[in-house]
Amino acid sequence: MKTNCWLVLGTMLATTAVAQVNTNGLPEIPAPVIGAAAAPAPSAPASDASKKAAPVKHKKKTVAKPVAPAKIVETPVTLVPGTAVVSADNVNFRGQAGLKGEALGHLKKGDVVTVIAQINLDKPKAGEPSQWAKIALPAGLKVWVNSLFIDTTNKVVATKKLNLRAGPSENYSVLGVLEKGASISEIASKGDWTQIEAPTNAFAFVAAEFLKQEAPASAPVPTPAPAVEPVPATTSTVAEAQPIVTQPMATTPAAVVETPAPPVAMAPVAPVVPPTIPEVAPNFPPVVVETNLPPPPPRVVTHEGYVRSSISIVAPTYFELYDPATSVAINYLYSPTTNLDLARYNGFHIVVTGEEGLDARWKDTPVLNIQKIYVLSTNAPSAKQP
Repeated sequence: MKTNCWLVLGTMLATTAVAQVNTNGLPEIPAPVIGAAAAPAPSAPASDASKKAAPVKHKKKTVAKPVAPAKIVETPVTLVPGTAVVSADNVNFRGQAGLKGEALGHLKKGDVVTVIAQINLDKPKAGEPSQWAKIALPAGLKVWVNSLFIDTTNKVVATKKLNLRAGPSENYSVLGVLEKGASISEIASKGDWTQIEAPTNAFAFVAAEFLKQEAPASAPVPTPAPAVEPVPATTSTVAEAQPIVTQPMATTPAAVVETPAPPVAMAPVAPVVPPTIPEVAPNFPPVVVETNLPPPPPRVVTHEGYVRSSISIVAPTYFELYDPATSVAINYLYSPTTNLDLARYNGFHIVVTGEEGLDARWKDTPVLNIQKIYVLSTNAPSAKQP
């Protein structure tokens, strides 16, 4: 009995020891793999170039090309100087032939304009008409001129030629020309520009396709006159007058035939030759032309006035001396040295001395090469004198 108990106890202790050793030493069993697809694929060797992944190709972005404007198909138009009728509504008339000219106004259908000439552009832009008509400026439109070239006392043009422009600036189109001495009618002013009534020689431009001219009436064909049969001439026989006989005629007198007298030979008349006057050489002393003359001495002058910046893009300098009473430029101011900054004298009342000459491009434009400047006042004139 005791032996059986000890056997049972020894068996239990041995089983417990075996269970502890197996639990601490055995690794965990991994979870089973479901399906053959879950197994990782073997990596391809680096040297096998045929099994490399293909590069991804990116699609190029297509940029839409700008659509060129449709080309205008024009019907050939032939205009002659004279009147024409506008055939469309709201037709622009411009300062130049082409779309680059600014629109000056509109014409209505049925308006009558005066055509001066037809102008055909050699290389019109896309979408631009090539046929244009130069017309007289429609009534009621005003033009602008530069006040610096107007004689304010007599209201006449003081320069050789003065451009008419569509606005108060040289950036506007030229609509005609006024000659020296032409009178003007001032309407308004803006800075150095004056608005006037447009003269009769002012012009504008309009697309020729919107104008119509009546075809000249053909001369009527004369109707031929009916043929008139010639009337035969009637021959009238006139009885010869009988001679008056004072004595009884014994015999029949013979017929007397008168023969014309032979012409008298005239002696030829010699032509009258004027007497020959011998030429006498004039006793003038010989003229000696000297070519190596010294240049004339420089013209040094002194002027008083105010300084202002010149607005013309063709002016020889950036500043000019002007008379505030007439607002007319006296001289363009110039200095060859860079130490003299004329901008600091802008608006000053000065007395300037220097050598005066004429610009090489504009023979009537005086330029003063500054030698001395005396500042009389730094205040600009308050108001423009009449």
